[in-house]
Amino acid sequence: MISERPLRIAIVGSGPAGMYSAGHLLEGPGGTFINGGLNQIVRRPVEVDVLERLPTPWGLIRSGVAPDHPDKKRMAAIYDSIARRQGFRFIGNVQVGRDVSPADLSQWYDGVIYAVGADDERRLGITGEDLRGSDSARAFVSWYNGHPDFSDLQFDLRCERAVLVGNGNVAMDVARILFSPISTLHNTDIASYALDALGKSQLKEIVILGRRGPEHAAFNYPELMELGELADTAISVEGTDLSLTPENADYETQLKVAALAKLCKEKSQGSRRIVFRFNAAPTAIVGEGQVAQIKVVDRRDQSEQALNAGLVLAAIGYRGLAIDGLPFDDVRGVIPSRDSRIVDNGIAIAGAYVTGWIKRGPKGIIGSNKKCARDAVAAVMADADSNLLPMEGTLSAAQVLEAINARVSVTLGFSGWQKIDRQEQSDGRAQGRPRLKMTTTGAMLGLVTAG
Repeated sequence: MISERPLRIAIVGSGPAGMYSAGHLLEGPGGTFINGGLNQIVRRPVEVDVLERLPTPWGLIRSGVAPDHPDKKRMAAIYDSIARRQGFRFIGNVQVGRDVSPADLSQWYDGVIYAVGADDERRLGITGEDLRGSDSARAFVSWYNGHPDFSDLQFDLRCERAVLVGNGNVAMDVARILFSPISTLHNTDIASYALDALGKSQLKEIVILGRRGPEHAAFNYPELMELGELADTAISVEGTDLSLTPENADYETQLKVAALAKLCKEKSQGSRRIVFRFNAAPTAIVGEGQVAQIKVVDRRDQSEQALNAGLVLAAIGYRGLAIDGLPFDDVRGVIPSRDSRIVDNGIAIAGAYVTGWIKRGPKGIIGSNKKCARDAVAAVMADADSNLLPMEGTLSAAQVLEAINARVSVTLGFSGWQKIDRQEQSDGRAQGRPRLKMTTTGAMLGLVTAG
C-alpha cells in the first residue's frame, strides 16, 4: 500500500546528475521518456532536498564547462526550471561527510541519491609532479572558472612553453583558453583574476602529449576543430605519421586523424604553436622548486628528451573522492553499485543510491547523466513500491533544516543562490560582460546574509 505522506528523498550534489534526478523524481504530468515513450515512473507525491556543499548549484555547468562555450552553459536554464517545481528544495553550503554524515541522511530521509561527481584527478606518478608550476588540468579549469576551492591558486603564465599531458577534451579546452584572445575571453564569464593572468601570458608554444598514437586520441572532433579557429597559431604533429592510421579504424577515428592532418596543412604558420606529440610518455618533471623541464620518452624507440617548460598540466582524467561513511572503490574512483543501488561488499544498502560520474566514472557528455539519473530514480521508486525503503523515523522538511542549521552556521536556499546570480549578472553588465563571478564562499555567504 502506497504511503499517504510524500516520499522524502535527499540528493547530494546539484550538478547535472543531481538535477536530472530531481527532475525525474518531480516528474511532469507527461511522465518520463522510457522504453520508447512517455511513462509514469513516479506514482506518489515526492519531496526532494538537494544538498550542495557550495553556495552555488549546477556543478560542472558552472565550474567545468569552458567559459567560451555559453551554449553548454544554457543547460542551467533546464535545471532552474526543475528547481521551481513543487516539492523541490535547495540547501547550499552543506558538505556531506563533514557537516552531516551518510548515516544522518539515511535516518532523516526515506532514500538518498549520491550525485557528487568526480572531485579528484588521476596523478602522473612521476618525480617532480609536486613542483610549483605542475598541477592538474582539472585544477586549472576550476581556477579559470572561479571555483571557490581553486580561486586562491596562482598560475604563472610568463613562460614560453606549457606542456599538457593527455589529449582529451579537457586538454583541448585548456589549450584553447591559453591561446584565446583576451578580447574574446572578456565576453565570457571567466574569472576576473584568470582574465588578468592570461592577459600577461608570454606563452608561445603548447605541447600536448599523448602516450599512444593519434588513433587513440581522446579528443572529439568538434573540440579539435576549435583549435583551428585560433588566430596566428600554427598546429603541428610529432611522433607519428598521420598517413599510417590503421585501415580498420572506425569512422570517428578516421575523421579525427584526417582533421588533424588537414589542420597541420592549413595552420602551418603563426607566431604561436600547438604541437601534438604522440607516442610520448612523461618520465619526470625537473626544476629547483619550480618546473623547468619535463622529460619525455618516445615509446617507439625509448629515446628520451627534456623539454624546457614553465607550466605542466596533467589532463589524464578525473576520479571520485571517497565520502566518509560510504563504501568506495579506490581503484576505479567510484562508489560501488549494482543497478544504481550502493553496495557494500556486494550487499545493497537500503535506501542508498548513486548516479553520475561517481557511479560510472568520468564518462559521457552532460546529457548522459539524464538516463543515468532516470535509472537511479527508477530504482528508488521500485524499492518504494516494494516497501524496501527504511521509512521509519524520517524527518519532515522543517525538522531536517533545523537539524542541519544546528551544525552549519550559514545555509542558503534557492532564493539565496538567485541573489548571488542577480548580483553576478549585474556586476558583469557594469563591465560589459555576461557575469562577474563571485569566487569565494565567504563573499557569497556575506551577500546572502547581508539582508
